[in-house]
Amino acid sequence: MTVYLMLSAGRGPLECSWAVAELAARLESDAARRAVRVRRAESVPGERPGTLRSVVLELDGPGAPACAAAWTGTLCWQASSPYRPHHGRKNWYVIAQRCSLDAPHTAFDESDVDVVPCRTGGPGGQHRNKVSTAVRATHRPTGTVVVADTERQFGLNRRLAMRQLRERLERGDRAAARALTTARWHVHDGLIRGDPVRTERP
Repeated sequence: MTVYLMLSAGRGPLECSWAVAELAARLESDAARRAVRVRRAESVPGERPGTLRSVVLELDGPGAPACAAAWTGTLCWQASSPYRPHHGRKNWYVIAQRCSLDAPHTAFDESDVDVVPCRTGGPGGQHRNKVSTAVRATHRPTGTVVVADTERQFGLNRRLAMRQLRERLERGDRAAARALTTARWHVHDGLIRGDPVRTERP
């Protein structure tokens, strides 16, 4: 089983980006002990070398859900700042949440489409009103329905309906992909400082 886990510094200071990098490495070590394969699927570098504003870790294997659960929530990296030696704060908080990277792709095959001739009203003369030249096309896997009736020939309306179906499914996939990206960015604003589920130290 594959699980994606995002670690984010949120809107925290530079030290939180350092904490993301340190905690990601610590999580990778924990995953290895659990025989869980881990890969950095996506990352945003921080201002300083070796720091990360965020990173998405792909955990794969039977133990992936348990490993992700052990690292989900507010995490604390407890150490003195390497950038501000005299700074009194030692707790640097990071948010870790499961996320999804797999943008949907709806396969389109004309064999999955039910095409039914139908009549429609409106302008077009007697031919259009008496003959079933319009097309109602239903994509069975998604239930998406379109009606094409702008042409006077059934074959042309059928071709138009197929194009409309394909375009509608592609728009739906793009909207779903944007929603996934938005959901990942919302993780950055979900950081609650204090009461961490896990505290790690150098």
